Amino acid sequence: MKIAVAQTSPVKGDIAANLSKHQQMAESAAALGARLVVFPELSITGYEPELAKELAADQNDPRLEPLQSLSNEYGITIGVGMPIAVEGSLPQIGLIFFQPDQPRITYAKQHLHADEIPYFSPGNQQVYLELSGFKIGLAICYELSVPEHAANVHQAGADIYLVSEAKTVPGVEKAIHTLTDTSARYDMAVLMSNCIGLCDNTICGGRSAVWDNKGNLLTELEADQEGILVLDLASWETQSIIG
Repeated sequence: MKIAVAQTSPVKGDIAANLSKHQQMAESAAALGARLVVFPELSITGYEPELAKELAADQNDPRLEPLQSLSNEYGITIGVGMPIAVEGSLPQIGLIFFQPDQPRITYAKQHLHADEIPYFSPGNQQVYLELSGFKIGLAICYELSVPEHAANVHQAGADIYLVSEAKTVPGVEKAIHTLTDTSARYDMAVLMSNCIGLCDNTICGGRSAVWDNKGNLLTELEADQEGILVLDLASWETQSIIG
């Protein structure tokens, strides 16, 4: 099975523009044979905490229907970042998955960074994907730095640790070291999707990457280019599309 991570430069608060880019990149991932593609943290809106409450929606928002149609047509599962509206509370940092001819599912970030607490509420449940016999544990950004998160995913029997993030240049450098250790420690393949460009008044560092299940960093994208990275779990071979 092939899994892809997308590296995008989000347009601040512009759901329509970002959605169009998601459709293009998901189609490209499907053309490379990927069964799953995941995008960076809050990719549909951009990582903009101050705008999250205004832009929050839910997994059934009709504006997202084109992603479901694309998933059905190409047989690919698509994971996108979106602030999730929560009645009577702050929104959650969500990762919505569109599965071929199946109901949508959402993972909400459980471990928030201190800077996020004024803008978001935490999720309370780990979510897993099951594809072609693989169990995939999901993580969003800061969670990769919380030791018990990866440990719990491993204890639940996950084969793959799939990370969606919005990290700065120094932040992604630390993330690469952490995920190398996570892969080797827990015998899990790891895939990381990061964004580039301006997010929350800082520059994100790209370098979306994939690891085998022995801690070997197989390849990464550049720090300043949009693109797609595909990992073949049968052979550990990788493919990429830039732009």
